[in-house]
Amino acid sequence: MRTITQKKTWAVILTVLATFATLSTQAADVKTFPANDNGITYTGRVAINADGSVSYDWTGVYFQTDFTGGYFAIEASEAGTSWHNLFIDGKWVRKLQITGNNPQRIVLAEKLGKGVHRLRLQKCTEGQYGCTTIHQVVTAKGATLQAVESKQRMIEVYGDSYTCGYGTESSKANDPFRLETENCDKAYGCIIARYFDADYALTAHSGQGMVRNWADGKQISDINMSTRYTRVFDDHGTQPYLFNRYQPQLVIINLGTNDFSPVAIPTDEQYTNAYLKMIETIKNKYQGVKIFCVTPHSASRYLQASLQLLKERVASIPDVHMANPLTDMVTVEHDMGADWHPNYQGQRKIAMSLIPQISAIMGWSLTDKVVE
Repeated sequence: MRTITQKKTWAVILTVLATFATLSTQAADVKTFPANDNGITYTGRVAINADGSVSYDWTGVYFQTDFTGGYFAIEASEAGTSWHNLFIDGKWVRKLQITGNNPQRIVLAEKLGKGVHRLRLQKCTEGQYGCTTIHQVVTAKGATLQAVESKQRMIEVYGDSYTCGYGTESSKANDPFRLETENCDKAYGCIIARYFDADYALTAHSGQGMVRNWADGKQISDINMSTRYTRVFDDHGTQPYLFNRYQPQLVIINLGTNDFSPVAIPTDEQYTNAYLKMIETIKNKYQGVKIFCVTPHSASRYLQASLQLLKERVASIPDVHMANPLTDMVTVEHDMGADWHPNYQGQRKIAMSLIPQISAIMGWSLTDKVVE
């Protein structure tokens, strides 16, 4: 009996030693960087934590890096659930889900060819469902990270579910909402940014209005986009945003559908006064910015009347422009996804209508590029 016990003990010891040796070898083959390393570029609103991790929840936030070594992983945790788009060398690779409060290693690239590769990871679902924290980046031993320079053009979009890409990957208007079919990258804001080769930031939350949220019984909701847009986080903190992470040349505002949803609609003055305050804040924070105010394709007559009042009141404000209406632009038969929201085709139609107007406002030339 004693001999058998000793053999078992030695077997356990050898197994532990072998495991330790394997882990040591793996550790020796990789290199770690803090998430806030200078070789990583974040675009959008993020919080840099004391331990070097980076947290964000707004839809559309993305990080980029040019890396060598052929292997790239992140250690990430999630408050809720978020989906991200992964791009390598400019090509979409896959959509991945991040969930779980404990940090986990997620391999994004491996066995790539020699040389420098560009990686971009974009959060494509919105903050009310999840907040992502990148704790560190893991690469092959000897690998390098190089920050990606910002593009010459920068666009920021303030909006609601249309901007978030709610239902863009759904095929029918009566489909129920599912988080995995939400993809801001297929919504008009990102489509426009791609067309003009611009960086972008999305400050958007489904169901939110300028002053009133979808079907709220109050004319003024307790928390609306007029409160959210001033914060670092959409739904996971209230610390104020300093408007210092990026400097857009163009800000697009597309808010109002939810304000004038059924029941207790706000007055024209309540809506337009909040809109004017947002415009004033944006112009004070971003010197020289041009602001483009969109009339949603689904605008009710109440919203149209309020936007007409807004048009009169901004007429004397420099660099504030009103978009042409998008009436009958999006059809139920072909252009709708979940819950009667524009699918990818509907979003492309919206973008194709706005692009010529943006070209005129900004002096950005039209090209032969496909709107996609």
